[in-house]
Amino acid sequence: MTVSVASAILCWYDAHARSLPWRIGPAARRAGVRPDPYRVWLSEIMLQQTTVATVKAYFERFTARWPTVEALASAPRDDVLAEWAGLGYYARARNLHACAQAIVRDHGGSFPRTEAELRTLPGVGLYTAAAIASIVFDEAATVVDGNIERVLARLHAVELPLPGAKKHLYALAAAETPQRRPGDYAQAVMDIGATICTPRNPSCDLCPIAAPCRARAEGIAATLPRKTPKKAKPTRHGICYLARRADGAILLTIRPDTGLLGGMAELPGTDWTEDTAPPPAPPLAAGWRAMGHVRHTFTHFHLILAVMRADLPSGTCAERGRWTSAAAMGEAALPTLMRKALRCGLGPEKLI
Repeated sequence: MTVSVASAILCWYDAHARSLPWRIGPAARRAGVRPDPYRVWLSEIMLQQTTVATVKAYFERFTARWPTVEALASAPRDDVLAEWAGLGYYARARNLHACAQAIVRDHGGSFPRTEAELRTLPGVGLYTAAAIASIVFDEAATVVDGNIERVLARLHAVELPLPGAKKHLYALAAAETPQRRPGDYAQAVMDIGATICTPRNPSCDLCPIAAPCRARAEGIAATLPRKTPKKAKPTRHGICYLARRADGAILLTIRPDTGLLGGMAELPGTDWTEDTAPPPAPPLAAGWRAMGHVRHTFTHFHLILAVMRADLPSGTCAERGRWTSAAAMGEAALPTLMRKALRCGLGPEKLI
């Protein structure tokens, strides 16, 4: 990218930067205000696979409850998972907690200052390390997210489809990242991608780099970046069991730390199998009745989960799981899927 293009992007950013709760805007940066690495790191982890609109509320709650990396590191992991519930991709929450502990334990509570050092932290990959190094520490690291990929693909009319084009787009980004204000530059390109160079109907007339954009000149901007067609997602089936005692307690189990929804609370149930429903596997003998089905989509498959319910006397014991009171259900680390299942099983009753 030529100096004039990078300058045009930074000039646009100075006037149009989004106001985000984790961001130090260009005017404040010029006044000497430095970004807080804890807030930048937290936001970047939350923003993986998640929209800004969704992340804002979670970010505000997290930083109000745990305002520093030391506070987050000392928090019980179950509390962190519960606060994360609904945000999805729960390995991020487990790694977030592990990373906070590593920063406190191994780095005295201070974030490493280079991209290479940041990449040694749990859950911090190539993009996240580059973003923190660039935005917080002014390292001219190569920052490439989905928005930046789209802007580069259109600017250079890269017609090789994703994901095959990723290495080429990364190389373009590496060559174009300016030494001056690299963090503001990275955030500026993200903002252009999010607000102007959007996936559909890009607003080329508002873009600060419309003139050198090859895709615009060729009339193909809206078709880029091209993507290799995805395979159809398979559908899996499962059964979950909502056991509720007369005192209002509900039986919950905890998923293994590794794998999908790792470490999260759930209603006990069966494995999830393709093609045919799995055999019943209730957690205890009871008069189970069908309450309906919930549907949920994960990254690689769809799930249809049958919800079974049994109402039991107070004091009922179970060989596995733990009884959770109605008052404590709101604090349980329940993923969105299980909240759907609870709503299905409880009907009009208000519990979560």
